[in-house]
Amino acid sequence: MEFKNILYTKEKGIAKIIINRPEVRNALNQATRWEIREVVEDIKKDKNVRVVIFTGAGDKAFVAGADITEFKGAIPIIMEERAATTGQGLFNDIEGLPMPVIAMINGFCLGGGCELAMACDIRIASENARFGQPEINVGIIPGAGGTQRLPRLVGWGRAKELIYTGRIIDAAEAERIGLVDKMVPADKLEEAVNHLAETIVSKSPLIVSIAKKTINRGMYTDLAAGLSYERSNIAFCFSTEDQKEGAAAFLEKRKPEFRGK
Repeated sequence: MEFKNILYTKEKGIAKIIINRPEVRNALNQATRWEIREVVEDIKKDKNVRVVIFTGAGDKAFVAGADITEFKGAIPIIMEERAATTGQGLFNDIEGLPMPVIAMINGFCLGGGCELAMACDIRIASENARFGQPEINVGIIPGAGGTQRLPRLVGWGRAKELIYTGRIIDAAEAERIGLVDKMVPADKLEEAVNHLAETIVSKSPLIVSIAKKTINRGMYTDLAAGLSYERSNIAFCFSTEDQKEGAAAFLEKRKPEFRGK
């Protein structure tokens, strides 16, 4: 697969997508979004992929937002169609991937970039990362999940303040309020993300996928429904070969050999 705006690799169970437009701080134009969608569809069909990593090229930005040049001449019907396909639709598909998705964030993570990061399962940022939903400054609201995912991560009040003001925050504040899961020195970012990815790859891909689905379903429903879904899934685990292998390995004091079955 050849792309003009992203770099895509798969190695040892880890798929890595690099937004490769450093000259515009990796801004997401429509061409880039469609390339990401193509990659997401490929990952869905590849049973060897156990972890996905999103990051941006260079040291200036993860993704600095949407490509504002494409707003010129935009009309409501076009923007709604984009939201359904390469905006909300794309980020929903990323969130819904069966394997964990990690955002490796360096530099600016704004607007659509912040929305992309929030669609990932885990966000690890360098200490020089900057976050925000500054759409208010160009006369719009976040339109790729920002008004929904940000409050779920940081709480209603903080999300409203950030969206209403367009304020940019540093990585330390992002970590403190729960937008970022871990902040590390810039020169340790790739090492930290790779270590996390490799740790997840060593676990049962089937059980990790079940855990992800259970958490995600619960986050978008009430507690009773979430607990019911959890109950069904923990029971299902005991029908899998990986559960039996994991228990046996623990009792035999050896490393388990998970097969995803």
